[in-house]
Amino acid sequence: MSRSDRLFDLIQILRDGRLHRGQNLARRLGVSLRTLYRDMERLIAAGLPVEGERGLGYVMTAPITLPPLNLTLTELEALHLGLATVARAADPELKRAARELSEKIDAALPEDRAAPTAGLGFATYPFTEAARGFVHMAPLRAAIRSRRKVRAAYPGSPGGADTIHALRPLQLEYWGRVWSLTAWSETTSRFEVLRIDRIRTLDVTFDSFAEEPGRTLADYLEEADRPPAR
Repeated sequence: MSRSDRLFDLIQILRDGRLHRGQNLARRLGVSLRTLYRDMERLIAAGLPVEGERGLGYVMTAPITLPPLNLTLTELEALHLGLATVARAADPELKRAARELSEKIDAALPEDRAAPTAGLGFATYPFTEAARGFVHMAPLRAAIRSRRKVRAAYPGSPGGADTIHALRPLQLEYWGRVWSLTAWSETTSRFEVLRIDRIRTLDVTFDSFAEEPGRTLADYLEEADRPPAR
């Protein structure tokens, strides 16, 4: 076993927060007690929150933390996609870790006056559903930048046929595991806020659009009653 693999295994053992004697750790890793002591010195010197000393044992005193990070929406999308992938894995420990990490991210996201007040929890929008929408993210971003119209099939009333929207895409927003598209629908002649994971099919057309009064993102933001993502 390489040193890096051994140090990783050592961290996994210490994560339970219990006191571990050096002899027991050395036995589990298959190394000498002297090697174990050197490994612990490396971890402590690297900043791992571990207390202890030779002859008494070692205990991790606090969870591993990261410095504050400023993420762009694209980086947040990538992180979301990674969590979605892990949450679909067969390993129950990884599933639990993805859920817990997602909860920490959601708690750290800034409050938005326009964000829905409830119903965005993990159980409501499981990763397996939200991940379906990521296939549409790149073409939607490109359509917004180039002001190209899109056609999207979106479910209507329960049991009813899909609605084919001719859309002027205006904005992508993140609501905590759920991405939504704000657009002017030429089909319904109003602003629509659509959950991207519920879009059945999406086609970017060759038709471009120009800003028109009453159909811009600024007009949408000025509306007193913003429609919820549905």
